[in-house]
Amino acid sequence: MTNNYIIFGIPFINGGYKEAINNLKKGSLMVVPSGPGLSTIKDDKKYYDALLNADFAIPDSGFMLLIIRLFKRIKINKLSGYAFLQSFFDDPEIKNDSDLFLVDPSSEDSKVNNLFLNEIGITINKSNHYCAPIYDKREIIDYDLLDIIKDVKPKFILINLGGGVQERLGSFLKNNLSYKPGIICTGAAIAFFTGRQANIPIWIDKIYFGWLWRCFSDPINFIPRYLRAFKLYLVLLKEPIIETERIWKKLSLVVSQDKMDPI
Repeated sequence: MTNNYIIFGIPFINGGYKEAINNLKKGSLMVVPSGPGLSTIKDDKKYYDALLNADFAIPDSGFMLLIIRLFKRIKINKLSGYAFLQSFFDDPEIKNDSDLFLVDPSSEDSKVNNLFLNEIGITINKSNHYCAPIYDKREIIDYDLLDIIKDVKPKFILINLGGGVQERLGSFLKNNLSYKPGIICTGAAIAFFTGRQANIPIWIDKIYFGWLWRCFSDPINFIPRYLRAFKLYLVLLKEPIIETERIWKKLSLVVSQDKMDPI
């Protein structure tokens, strides 16, 4: 077993793309919580519940990982939504079996995303795109989308909506579908590939400074967002980081001792 971690009750994998895609192939909900999103989970119960309902999360937030590394002396390998999608789009299995369905924020995004995917060798029909409505955040449900997915039955569902919305929509689909697709909540990460957002250099992403790059590329939108995220520092200092491998070893030890004890 890899030494994955539970943070805020959310299971984060410490592996790379291979572990994430293997989990998705089995049918699971993957979330990619951002630093700003994690800083508000105590105040946004519905969003937090959706994260807890996920099968696993990937450690995208460089700010969160820096805090954990500096103040808790725990190194967790970063796997951003950007890096995940780069490997996903390059994956020969995905290209050979383009069983993919996209939930997009607008009709223009659907056109751009469809063109991009077909250009890189992932054949996808325009009918496999769904333009999401503006959801009522009091209750994020979509039975029209649910009916379409029940009919199409894609292997993977890529949700390209904003944080706080996509996780709740993914949770709704997971709870109401009769089969188990891989549900991928990577938000606007696809826009870095299509050019709808400024691209992030790989080396910037690897050293945990993607958030800083976004602030420079779009200061009006991102600086206020990441300033709000700084309270994550205080929240994380009080939060225990649980290593799942350690739990497994303890459970194995207890079982072994029980077997050795005479009746």
